[in-house]
Amino acid sequence: MTTGRAHGAASGDGRTDIDATVIASRALLGIIARSMVPALESVSLPQFRALVVLSSSGAQRMGVLAEKLGITISTFTRTADRLVAGGWAQREANPANRREVLLSLTTQGRDLVSSVTDHRRGLIEDVIDRMSPTDREQLGSSLRAFADAAGEPSGADLLVLGL
Repeated sequence: MTTGRAHGAASGDGRTDIDATVIASRALLGIIARSMVPALESVSLPQFRALVVLSSSGAQRMGVLAEKLGITISTFTRTADRLVAGGWAQREANPANRREVLLSLTTQGRDLVSSVTDHRRGLIEDVIDRMSPTDREQLGSSLRAFADAAGEPSGADLLVLGL
């Protein structure tokens, strides 16, 4: 494992770029956690992860969804049962193959995922509003450069946190 002191340019306050990025990532994780608190009063984190996948991918066969979540179909079946019972998701016949069952979001499930996303955006906006215009501009260009260098995260990476 490498340390931030061994790699990365030092910034004006003595921290390296890596140290500053790690600190910023903790701040963002805190925002993510705060944005999810209301949802986690209604569903578990694994259930929320399933809702996020359904929100981004649309209706899915149970086996496909279980695979995307990295869990067995039997474990996912229990999760799906709870989501359906709670009104967050619904089972429906696949119009292309009536023998297959798809799981899709209900309006309630879609609203839950949207509320978390909207809450997260609001929390980020609050932080950015406290920054000077110069810092906001620098943040935007720096984050775009960081995201470009990092590349698009895999679905599996994002699902760990229910994103």
